[in-house]
Amino acid sequence: MNFFFKTKLKQVLVLCLSVLIVLSIAGCSKSNPTGSAADSSKSPAVVNRNTEIVLGGYRNLAPGEKDGYYCSSILYVWEPLVKQDDKASPVPGLAESWEISEDGKEWTFQLRKGVQFHDGEGFNADAVVANFDRMKLGVKKSSFYPLDINSNYPGLKEYSKVDDYTFKLIFKNPSPTQIYNMVNFGSAMYSPKCFDKEGNFNGIAQGTGPFKVVENVKDQYVLLERNDHYYGEKAKAKSIRVKVIPDADTRFSALKSAEIMGVLDLKAIPASLAVELKKDPDFALTTNKSTMIRFLGVNGTKFPFNDLRMRQAVSLALNRQSIVTDLYCGFGSPTTNILNYSTPFYKEIPVKENLEKAKALVKAVLGDKRCEIVYLINGSESTQKPEAELIAAWLSEIGLDVKIQPLEYATMKEEMKSGNHNLVRLQQGLSNSEPFTIFNRFMLTSGDHNKNYSLGYNNSEVEKLMKEAAATLDMEKRKEIYNQIQQISSEDFPVIPLFNDVTLMAYSTKLTGYEAKLYGLELPNVAWAE
Repeated sequence: MNFFFKTKLKQVLVLCLSVLIVLSIAGCSKSNPTGSAADSSKSPAVVNRNTEIVLGGYRNLAPGEKDGYYCSSILYVWEPLVKQDDKASPVPGLAESWEISEDGKEWTFQLRKGVQFHDGEGFNADAVVANFDRMKLGVKKSSFYPLDINSNYPGLKEYSKVDDYTFKLIFKNPSPTQIYNMVNFGSAMYSPKCFDKEGNFNGIAQGTGPFKVVENVKDQYVLLERNDHYYGEKAKAKSIRVKVIPDADTRFSALKSAEIMGVLDLKAIPASLAVELKKDPDFALTTNKSTMIRFLGVNGTKFPFNDLRMRQAVSLALNRQSIVTDLYCGFGSPTTNILNYSTPFYKEIPVKENLEKAKALVKAVLGDKRCEIVYLINGSESTQKPEAELIAAWLSEIGLDVKIQPLEYATMKEEMKSGNHNLVRLQQGLSNSEPFTIFNRFMLTSGDHNKNYSLGYNNSEVEKLMKEAAATLDMEKRKEIYNQIQQISSEDFPVIPLFNDVTLMAYSTKLTGYEAKLYGLELPNVAWAE
């Protein structure tokens, strides 16, 4: 990278950081959000520890009856048949154990006994069948992940009750990794009595978890109460109220003033505000790997990104470590792999950066001409504009003139589907630990993201490998295939990955048990500190 470009990059960084409300000109290490946050010199309001714990998040964590899951898994209202541990490997949930047949086509689950739904109904094989009947009605949209039986149970031929506490799945093809498909959102269970004829919820969702919903006011809050009939270890807090506070500065102010005692969920707190908060001994941060990856969607249905060389050039021109360090204060991990680093199937692939090679690739396509490209961003996310401006500066060096268009997310989705863009800033999480879902959605010609994002990706080798993976019983062989697909994704760039996210949350030191997980936190462990 030449001296001129380094100097220009520094200027762009200063400009980008200055337009961020949450960042100061000096960057992450010297952020000073006092212009929009509560005065840190004031003493926090006294909180009555005999009352509920109040937390805050940027979105509805309990969207309600029309959502496929009613609420996020991080509220611990519903439980899956299969949970995941800190390494995203499957562990028993409502299913105590399982076994797979020799041909890999049948999975038999032994269900946990002595479990009740919040409405008093017993959990058993009949309840599991009812939940599968509901899934079979069709895809249910969700603020989190689609409730989709074809995605979570590819090739499912039959499901049935063996006895009161034994349940069986039968597949058309060997499915040795099916258990990874079922973690968390892949096997959520609810009382059959809370479904209507269309498979929507007819009221508050009735799960089996350590918390139950007692009140849910859309766009305001959800109130959780401890389930004293829970079969396992009871939640430590009697009640927890989770407020919806979309604005990051308002959440920060609420935390500083003790209106809320912690922030949770995705985008819980911007990195710069977290760094500022870390200086205050009354607050603490908690981090972990995240299931979320940030990336650039590329319109591969038209020029210039229908040319592989142009996609490769963009990737080579990006300084991902600069993005993570300068805009996100180090809370992230640069990547060119389409698969998130939290799954056990993740392959570490070196991140390549080469500005001169990027220029050469563009010149081979454009000659001495320049090309204007449209870059869509979510206008409601404050970090996306400075990030886009930084990326635009790099792309300018290789002959691409970037026009940044901030849009509301709903409008952005319409523009993507219509193909009225070249680049778009997106993110994707893992609903389960099985990579097949991600590969299917992004890299197969039939994939919903491939179509809806106008990726235009078509690779016969990937199609072939996916069929081989679906047909093989050998786990090691399947891992090899998944490694091959990840390698292809980092060379073909159906999308251009930027970085793996970090679960970052902040809380008052008046709380204990506030520990970040791959997805959310262990809410039942949260309590007032002694």
